[in-house]
Amino acid sequence: MIKRMTGLILLLAAATANADLSANVGYASEYHYRGILQKTSSASGGLDFEQGGFYAGTWAADVGDGLEVDGYFGYGASVGDIDLSIGYTGYFYTGDFDDTYQEVNLGTSFGIFSLDVAIGEYDNFDGPKLDYTYYSLTAEAESGLYGTFGGFSQDFAGEYLELGYGTTVAEIDLGVAVIFANDDLVGDDEESIVFTIGKSFDLQ
Repeated sequence: MIKRMTGLILLLAAATANADLSANVGYASEYHYRGILQKTSSASGGLDFEQGGFYAGTWAADVGDGLEVDGYFGYGASVGDIDLSIGYTGYFYTGDFDDTYQEVNLGTSFGIFSLDVAIGEYDNFDGPKLDYTYYSLTAEAESGLYGTFGGFSQDFAGEYLELGYGTTVAEIDLGVAVIFANDDLVGDDEESIVFTIGKSFDLQ
């Protein structure tokens, strides 16, 4: 029995040694998510675990009335030059800013292009639950320039375009983006300029 337990401990230690555990902190002049403004001046932080193609993590951000707390996990693999992923994300709130969202995430990428689809359900407080599909197509160059076109269907509607640039200076991640969202997302045509700063830490 002792030998079996020792072997199990050694296997777990070896698996942990091959895993990546990291943390991150960040700040955004305006926290936008999928083209929708959540809060101006928002701080955030998270933890991520990766091993092989499996990933899991949690992330939280200040949304004014409490926190948005996200939990996610999934698996990614490559088939030739094509990357594929499937996962789950839940968005939860400590206050009354919003209600729970839960979704299945599907993603694929090839070269500079990536396509993401989320099929989700929104609890909608005391109203009927709503179903939605989110989709986005992103092109990102090695220089750090990127562009994303995204939108919603089913019970949600709206589209947006985000153009931005990200870089790392002295291990600090810096970004700037311009977001154009239509009136289905923001109630009026709106353009926003967002500045972000962040830092990641390896925990093992």
